[in-house]
Parts: sequence; structure tokens; C-alpha cells
Amino acid sequence: MSHTRRDFLKAGLGASALLSLGPVTPNALTASRADERDTVLVIVQLSGGNDGLNTVIPYTDDAYARNRKTLRLPTADLHKIDDQVAFHPRMEPFLRLYQEGHLSIIHGVGHPKPDQSHDRAMRIWHTADPDRPERQTGWLGRTADHAWRPDTVETTAVFVGPIVRPFALNAECATVPRIRTAQDLVARTMPGGPAAQPELADRIATPDSDLLALLRHAARTAQTQTKRVEAVINSSAGSGSYPSSGLARDLRTAAQLIRAAIGIRVIFVELGGGGIGGFDNHANQLGNHCALLGQLAEAVSAFVDDLDRDRLLDRVLLMTFSEFGRTVKENGRRGTGHGAAAPVFLVGGKVKGGRIGSHPSLTDLDNGGLKFHADFRRVYATVLDRWLGFDSNAVLGSRFEPLDVLKT
Repeated sequence: MSHTRRDFLKAGLGASALLSLGPVTPNALTASRADERDTVLVIVQLSGGNDGLNTVIPYTDDAYARNRKTLRLPTADLHKIDDQVAFHPRMEPFLRLYQEGHLSIIHGVGHPKPDQSHDRAMRIWHTADPDRPERQTGWLGRTADHAWRPDTVETTAVFVGPIVRPFALNAECATVPRIRTAQDLVARTMPGGPAAQPELADRIATPDSDLLALLRHAARTAQTQTKRVEAVINSSAGSGSYPSSGLARDLRTAAQLIRAAIGIRVIFVELGGGGIGGFDNHANQLGNHCALLGQLAEAVSAFVDDLDRDRLLDRVLLMTFSEFGRTVKENGRRGTGHGAAAPVFLVGGKVKGGRIGSHPSLTDLDNGGLKFHADFRRVYATVLDRWLGFDSNAVLGSRFEPLDVLKT
């Protein structure tokens, strides 16, 4: 769509309504979704490199105590999963989700060419291409491109949060908005309110009949979406059930978008990017990491409980990731360096629950970090093929075997 046309639509409907349009011209990437399931994927990015070793702790491994003189977590304070590993002391809500069968731990997730630079490592996860991290689209942006069809104006993906939209959502043609609250997807109206917008479109004189039809269609779609979003915002669903953290606020917004059912299939949120360093704890790691994991566990469990109350949890799959783990051995400043593999969590009503794979060795290492044994693109293929119903090969450029982590 040319800037002239985009400006025309923006002037007639407002920027929020324009977001509902998505792409308006076919392109080579266009492909129909595999089916019409209304499943939703929620991504939680842990920015800065989460210390997976102090998240899911192999508390019986002597190498853990030897390498973590000040960062070692007392066994008595841990939430034991089994006789080998345990959750961090602040992650009791995750133990509950695990015991209820709503949480899976995928151990040792990474890739064959780990990079310990934040920017490049995150770019690899965002593009899903270790060989070409400089490419200009992200894996979720390509998903949005492939999901678009000429007969729909739905927005497939959205980022909820205060930071710049993550590169994973960069698309070639699809519109992927960044919002702070669900209210941001309510159409801003011309005088007369949303109901007047289609009539406004009828009065606009233009020789471009296709553009006029598009404007009318966008106005009606924006009106319908506005009513759905406002109905959810004005309802009592989810009110008062979330903690006060930023992540909890963003996940509450995600729950509102899921309830509104306006065609959003992918919701991206983030933890750590708004703080100083986030999960990048090179010094005095213990307290900061404790606070972040507490926010993660409390926010995700509130999100799960919120959806479960309305029997929506079976529609939703939440996935966490971080650009890399941390070194096994702590440094001299009571922190850790950049590592390699780390655990990924899957949470939802349709996960099988349990541990996927074994915890990586603490002595056979990759440049001081844990070695990977689960390629992160297998996780992506799982959520694309078996959850969203999209062709992962079209998004990832190669075929990766999905993991057996979801109920059929």
C-alpha cells in the first residue's frame, strides 16, 4: 500500500483502525493457514540471558555446588520437581502448574552455533536462522505473512509491552502492532463515533473504487473489533487476579485479547528489557535474578488461573525463551557470564507436562556454558505445526522434527 493510500485511510479511520487492515496487496509469501483452529501462542522473552542453572536446579549434582560458591541455592529452599532437579525458591507457582500437568520443561535448548553477543544471539532466536541472522524478517513476522489471506483483514500477531517491538515480529507485508493495553486496539473515531464510520466512507469521493471498498471494509471491521475489545475491557473477567508487575499487566492484556477473539493468534510479551540489565547478571546476581523469576512465576500462574476460570486454557500455549543461558561457574563478582543452552518452558491446557530430555552435563561444557541437545527450531516447529496449524517449513526454511510435548 502506498504512503498516499495509507495516509488516506489513516485520516479517515484513525491509526488504530488502520492496524486492523494488515497487508492489502498479495505477495509471494502469501499462503493460507493450515486450518481454522483458534489456538493462541503467547511468547515470553526473558531478555538478557536467563541463568537456567539457577532456574531449574540439578541440586543433587556435586558440580553445581563446586561451581556456585555464592550463587548456590540451599536445597532446603528449593521446590523439588523430582530427585534430580528443582525450581528456584521464588518459583513455587511453577511447581503447582507442573504438578497440575500444565507445564513442561524442555531441557538444553539452543543451537549448533551459539553466539555470546546479546545482539547477535537474540537476532538468531528472532530470525530462527543461525546462518543468516542478518535477514530482515523474524520468524513470527513470517508466520504473520504466511497467515494472511486476501479475504481477511485480521491482525494475526501483536506485541504487548513498553519496549521497542522485538525483531521476531518483523514482517515483510503483514501489520504487527505494538500496544500497551487492549484499549490501544479500540478504533479512534471521527465525530459521531464508530457507528458513523461506514457512512463516512460512503461520503468520501475518490476515483479509486478498490480503495473506497477497502476503506468501508476497514471501517466495519474496526467497528466490530472495537465492540468486542470494549466489551472485554468493561467486563469483570480477570480483574483483581493479577500481581502488580509489568509482566503481569501485559499478560492480563493478552488474556483480554484472547477473550475478545478478534483473530490474534500470536501475542508477544517481554520480561527484563525495561530494567537495568534484565537477566544479564554479571555481578550480584542472586537478588535481581530472584526478583525476576518471582515476577515470571507469579505473572504466568495468574494468567493461567485467569484463563482456566473461563475454560480458555485449552486454547492457549505460552512459551518462554532467552537468548542464551549463563556459565556454570560463577565469576569473582557473584555473577555469571554469557553461556549457551537453557531450559524453555511450555505452559497451557494442552501440554503433556513433565520434563523433556535430561538436564545437560555440568562438566561437558560449551565455552563454559551448558551444551544444547534440543535445537530451538524444533520448539518453533512444534508450536507452528502442531499448535498454530501453520507449515513450519514455510516459516523456518527447513524441516525440523516437532517435539512430542502436546496432547492431541
